[in-house]
Formats: sequence, structure tokens, C-alpha cells
Amino acid sequence: QVQPVESGGGFVQVGGSLRLSCAASGSIFRGNIMAWYRQAPGKKRELVAHISSGGYIVYAEPVKGRFTISRDNAKNTVYLQMNSLKPEDTAVYYCNAVGMPDSSAYWGQGTQVTVSS
Repeated sequence: QVQPVESGGGFVQVGGSLRLSCAASGSIFRGNIMAWYRQAPGKKRELVAHISSGGYIVYAEPVKGRFTISRDNAKNTVYLQMNSLKPEDTAVYYCNAVGMPDSSAYWGQGTQVTVSS
């Protein structure tokens, strides 16, 4: 199976915005709950938000009201609009279907987000 491909990260100042994109194969995307995760240096990967194929959304508490997850089922793509960014949002952001094994064989390279104060 092909790994997801994340893009859109970068370097922004506090309060700035970024929009992340993730292209996944149909076998990963279709019908599955898709999620964004992030991993900061020295920390475990954590869930940021997830969205079902029908559009049901859940956000982690630290990003509620600032981040918006969406998906385009026709393009097998999931997005993460990040507004009002804070230094603690600095991390590598990954996307994947919920429930994927931790093995690196199932995960993409991620996209780095750095928020500077």
C-alpha cells in the first residue's frame, strides 16, 4: 500500500496560518476515518483531528476553535487549516487512516510546521 503524502508545512510567526494537504491512496482513504497527527521533538505522536467519510469531525482539545479538518472524497485528499498558530503547535504533522499500525512502512514523511515567537 502506498504511504500518504503530506505537504503545506512551513515556518510561520505566532498567530499565522497554514493549510496542510494530504494525498492518500484509495485503499487508505476510501470509507475510512482520516486523521491528522503531530509529533513534537521528544514526544509521542498525538491525534490532532479526525474526520469520517460522512463528515463527522473530532478535534483534540488544544486545537479546538483554531484548526479545521476537511476532506475531498473525490480526490482522496484531506486538509488541515491551521489558524492562530502557537509555538506549541510546532511539530511534524502526519495524516493517515485511523487505526494504522505504528510501523513506519504505513506512514509518510510528514510535513514540518514551525511556529516562531
